[in-house]
Amino acid sequence: MQECAVTRREEVEHLIERSRRFLETAEYQIDRGFYDLAAFSLEQALQLFLKSKLLENGVDYPKTHSVRMLLEILQRVVSEDRKKAIQDVLNKYLLELGILEDAYITSRYVMREFREEEVRRLLQVVKEVMRAVA
Repeated sequence: MQECAVTRREEVEHLIERSRRFLETAEYQIDRGFYDLAAFSLEQALQLFLKSKLLENGVDYPKTHSVRMLLEILQRVVSEDRKKAIQDVLNKYLLELGILEDAYITSRYVMREFREEEVRRLLQVVKEVMRAVA
């Protein structure tokens, strides 16, 4: 049986589309009051988006769920103006990015309640980080 090779461009497009769907899902979940699931979806949206950007820059992404680590790796391989933008969001949103990382685990394994204001803030942060990286 012959395997179908996926090109890097196809993988980038797939990750971007999945990221967009997770972001849209998070917005729906926030509107429905599913705040813990929304936090998880936001983490997934950002994680997949960052991995797509690493691939676009010729870097195979590591097997990690740390959005901060992905941002730090991306910062090393992008143009100078992007480096500053990434450093700025890392500095500005250090706590929120940590909460997103925690959401990956807590939404599935730990009793952790998220409040509406908290996930709406995370939504804003995810969108701003995506804009800074794009």
